[in-house]
Amino acid sequence: MPSLTRFLNDAPPRYAFEISEAGVAAANTSTPPETSFRELDPGIISVSPIHDNVLRLEALTEQVKIFAPKGEKRRQRAAVILPDYSVRVSVLDFDSFPSDPREQLSLVRFRLKKSLPFELDAARISYFSQPNGRTAKSVDVVAAVAPLEIVSRYEMPFRSAGFHPGLVTTSTLAALELVRGTGVYVLAKLSGNVLTLAVVTNGALRLLRSIGLSGGGGTAEIVSHLYPTFAYVEDQLKSAPEKLIVCGFPQFASALRDELAGEANLEIEPLRSRYGAPDQFNAGLLGYLESLEESA
Repeated sequence: MPSLTRFLNDAPPRYAFEISEAGVAAANTSTPPETSFRELDPGIISVSPIHDNVLRLEALTEQVKIFAPKGEKRRQRAAVILPDYSVRVSVLDFDSFPSDPREQLSLVRFRLKKSLPFELDAARISYFSQPNGRTAKSVDVVAAVAPLEIVSRYEMPFRSAGFHPGLVTTSTLAALELVRGTGVYVLAKLSGNVLTLAVVTNGALRLLRSIGLSGGGGTAEIVSHLYPTFAYVEDQLKSAPEKLIVCGFPQFASALRDELAGEANLEIEPLRSRYGAPDQFNAGLLGYLESLEESA
């Protein structure tokens, strides 16, 4: 995805991390990458888009320091992948989009301002544009925004451990590197009690939603959010989804197929990576590693 590949002009960071309430997934980006996972005690992280996520900073810092290289005097560059629910990602449509970065940011801020549950003036914003095919000049702009306090608190343990978090992204934005092919696809990714749904058409992101589940994340609750997403695809993209790619809930695979049996032309398959099976807590990390392989 453009959000990642634009950062890959220089040599990639030597380290990459994905954070979740359950733990820290880590990789040395050497070839082949070496991955590992360390569990976190409950209560260290509580993912939210509106309040501080890192509740026990010292405890998280101690876990991150375990990954720090020994004997290194210089800070080591690292990619840090945040939980989806900690960052608001929106896809904004524009009939035209200016070339001046200041005008671009002004328009993006204007469109975001009324839809956020926090103050935009105290937030970090990143965005990229992609053609949407409706007209020659129209574009969709993918904008990621989060309170500065949330992002900085996630970065602090890595800085304390001797890392420089030069790239910060979200789990699903990174995991989209694993969604390949042409067509209209829906990605459904579960992490803890948060379901993230993404709609991708021919490699372009058209919709991304993160939903806190209240019923324990069972099949029925997941399906109740899938059908409105399918309706969005048919209404806005004038096409039925061709493929549902799932990650993080293999225990529901059979029941999910039964629930969606009425979607006769819908293929259902797991998210895959050359570095192993993506799960609830490492899909973004594996997607990021995949992007490095593709850019090599």
